[in-house]
Amino acid sequence: MGRKAATKSDTEPGRDVVTRLRSDIVSSVFEPETRLKFADLTERYDVSIGTLREALSQLVSEGFVTLDAGKGFKVAPVSGAELREIVDHFVDFEKRALAESIANGDEDWESTIVAQHHRLSLIEGLPWEGRMARHAEWVDRHREFHKSLVSACNGIWLFRLRSQMFNQLDRYRFITKRSSEKGSKSKFEEHRQIMEAVLARDTARATSLLESHIRETAERALAFL
Repeated sequence: MGRKAATKSDTEPGRDVVTRLRSDIVSSVFEPETRLKFADLTERYDVSIGTLREALSQLVSEGFVTLDAGKGFKVAPVSGAELREIVDHFVDFEKRALAESIANGDEDWESTIVAQHHRLSLIEGLPWEGRMARHAEWVDRHREFHKSLVSACNGIWLFRLRSQMFNQLDRYRFITKRSSEKGSKSKFEEHRQIMEAVLARDTARATSLLESHIRETAERALAFL
């Protein structure tokens, strides 16, 4: 008999645990090089060992988890050298995707950018303590704002590759949560300037601002490594 196709109920738990585990790694719930124990994780995510193993294997392929023969899974380490490589790739992909989006984007694309920036600014405009209390929300809104900027990119692989690099950079970006309130205010202003340059269809200025924004964040993260 042929192999039975996966049903919705078969596949959804696996996708969900990948998302949740990736989020926990990015936000340092599980810090770099932490051993990932099956007993703890199956209880935390309420999934079977088989589903968890598949999720961990996917995260190995994404670079968030490593597998040591005979020792099991653990969170991938972080390093300055890796961060610099991630940033170089991400800047290249993101600038190309942004330039293509500016060339192709329509009014709906512009409206989405404005809406996502507004949602992000509602948190970034809060006092420092308020923003820290809503940091998990900020992570999601920050991701959606940057995604909206490049959402008119038609290159499937270009968009996929920039998304993979964004996920990796997010893990390092979380380190800057411990940075000063002054740094938070500067990012608030940078997001506004990037949005305005994009809406003005000023590709040179928008891509330049975006690169500076990414690299400055990386430099702050390097200081904490």
